[in-house]
Amino acid sequence: MQFHHHGYVSGDPRVQAAAGVGINRPTDIPDEVDVLIVGSGPAGMLAAAQLSQFPGVTTRIVERRGGRLAIGQADGIQARSVETFQAFGFAERIIAEAYRITEMAFWKPDPADPSRIIRTARALDDPTGDISEFPHLIVNQARVLDYFAEFMANSPTRMSPDYGYEFRGLEVTGEGDYPVTVTLLHTAGTNEGQERVVRAKYVVGADGARSKVRESIGCTLAGDQANHAWGVMDVLAVTDFPDIRTKCAIQSGTGGSILLIPREGGHLFRMYVDLGEVDRNDNRSVRNTTIEEIIAKANEILHPYTLDVRNVAWHSVYEVGHRLTDRFDDVLPEERGTRTPRVFITGDACHTHSAKAGQGMNVSMQDGFNLAWKLGHVLEGRSPESLLSTYSAERQVVAKNLIDFDKEWSTLMAKKPEEFEDPTELENFYVNTAEFPAGFMTHYAPSPLIAEPTHQSLATGFTIGKRFKSAPVVRVCDTNPLQLGHQAKADGRWRIYVFADAEVAGAQSPAADFAEWIANAPDSPLAATPSGADRDAWFDVKVIYQQEHTSVDIGAVPEAFKPQVGPFKLTYLENVYGTDPSADIFELRGLDRGGVVVVVRPDQYVANVLPLTATTELAAFFAPLLRSGRTAAV
Repeated sequence: MQFHHHGYVSGDPRVQAAAGVGINRPTDIPDEVDVLIVGSGPAGMLAAAQLSQFPGVTTRIVERRGGRLAIGQADGIQARSVETFQAFGFAERIIAEAYRITEMAFWKPDPADPSRIIRTARALDDPTGDISEFPHLIVNQARVLDYFAEFMANSPTRMSPDYGYEFRGLEVTGEGDYPVTVTLLHTAGTNEGQERVVRAKYVVGADGARSKVRESIGCTLAGDQANHAWGVMDVLAVTDFPDIRTKCAIQSGTGGSILLIPREGGHLFRMYVDLGEVDRNDNRSVRNTTIEEIIAKANEILHPYTLDVRNVAWHSVYEVGHRLTDRFDDVLPEERGTRTPRVFITGDACHTHSAKAGQGMNVSMQDGFNLAWKLGHVLEGRSPESLLSTYSAERQVVAKNLIDFDKEWSTLMAKKPEEFEDPTELENFYVNTAEFPAGFMTHYAPSPLIAEPTHQSLATGFTIGKRFKSAPVVRVCDTNPLQLGHQAKADGRWRIYVFADAEVAGAQSPAADFAEWIANAPDSPLAATPSGADRDAWFDVKVIYQQEHTSVDIGAVPEAFKPQVGPFKLTYLENVYGTDPSADIFELRGLDRGGVVVVVRPDQYVANVLPLTATTELAAFFAPLLRSGRTAAV
């Protein structure tokens, strides 16, 4: 963590100095804002947290509740999300308080007595051990939002949610610098019941499945209802069921299933209890199922074990449905290419599905991550507005894949044991699809932000369009072994990883030639950095040598990899790495020994793979992504 470059810091280094719009930030929402985010759920809070790193951007996030969320309905945190939390600086803390899933147990009817259930299988959560170095967690959604709120409050913009505002409607006027007019209603405080008008450059709807922002731009959720109901409850109970602290899929012989999810804290657990098929003419009366009925059904499924519920923290009843919008912004199909979006929707406003695969919160956060850095780059003048059109194109495909996966998983969970052709079908599906629910199957197609895989063979372990998969390295300056991917923070910067050829630092080589080009060439992406800003303000350039750290002379490393930072122009030495002798990153990630450049987006997805000599191609890749004139603020 870099924090002394502006002078000695004696306090909490996580608290960044206020800057830009964070200096004397007004308590009330200004009449005009750059970005107005509606809804403080996972998608909205991550988007706000990312935008809080752009000091020149005025972002406000409104929420109809009067204060923070106390009990969240989502609780599954997949490894990709924990990887994202690392970039926001709170992965270690949330891991410490969360429940960690390492195995899943499968319970089915006893062939000798189908009225009883027995454990028939166990499956490792990460069967290959290679999906991620981060764990699969269970923790209350409210705590995730708390961590993002803390990050925002400690950011240069000193951002915090504006509670007590309900979204009523918007109009895209297309006029002036703030072409979106938004009407809000005070839902709390001295102005309760009064309307408020705010003008914005962009609006982000993160306001859930019943999104009014979605409605305001003429989008609808389309899909199907499975006509199958589930009761869900977070409870404290006394039970003789032996796997009560293990994730379980339980199928009973009498009909009905349970998905058991242990919760953080050592006692709390969640049960999704199968309430069976629902008549199409039910008119949602199944929603009136009482907690007592849910508990009774759970006891029936668990036989011969019993469940004595002592406290209910939360419960609900829902019917499985799978719905998706046809677009994630306000640009109609016939308008594509004629204008850029002004209003966006994220998370449940775009896609709804069952809760049993633990995907809702996780995919929603990646929606927010994908969109927010793009808004930041456009609003600070780094990139053209055309960048914003990539959000809907990229995320709608991901949402469609999620819907397809969840349909299959929820159908399997609702099946009766006798309906399976193969008795191991459920556990096999869980093991064979482990990478998808972990969040690592997202693969963006070629676009202005994702290059064609022309040179993919140079880095087979860094698939273009997929997230950058970390690996061990050793930092040369302080000899610390660490994970390379963990050094990328959610600061809005592009990453350029230079995996050097076999020559040592200081020798004339393709890596040295590349360093000279990226530091000094007029067509280098670094040349777009605004005058007066640190050389690494927009691009984080790191070099990884094939030698172990003891063989790298840091004094001979090119200056491009040792930028001068801060008002004192201190030399930053932490971008220079050697290989870890126990796990050579060149071997682990299939890196060509002749050297390779890997370009990674601010949201951690690999954008390009190039040979060290392909500087013209690298310049051409970034040219349309960087606004000409280079007058942006930092």
